[in-house]
Amino acid sequence: MEKKKYYVEIGSGEISQIKYQNNDSFTIYATDDEVTMLRARFRNMDGSANDSFWRAHVPIMPYHHDRPNDHYDSEMVDVYRMLYELGDETTKNHIESIGILGDNHI
Repeated sequence: MEKKKYYVEIGSGEISQIKYQNNDSFTIYATDDEVTMLRARFRNMDGSANDSFWRAHVPIMPYHHDRPNDHYDSEMVDVYRMLYELGDETTKNHIESIGILGDNHI
């Protein structure tokens, strides 16, 4: 399959072939199937964020014993890993600089 250029914004979960305003935090080259997988990971992050929101209303449960937050963090790392694998050099350099993948970025 042919890879196309996409612009990705993690905060909004946007994946677009059209650069518009500030939607270009990351630039990737991906097939249609890879974009579908990335969208699924964004949906997983969103679901985990919703679970964390509801958990936050339970005052007796401390943050560090919070599975929804752990799941969200794990999904976030998966998104960054996929962006790293599909990204251009600028994207890869930025992800390396923030250190979210540790030494296991490949």
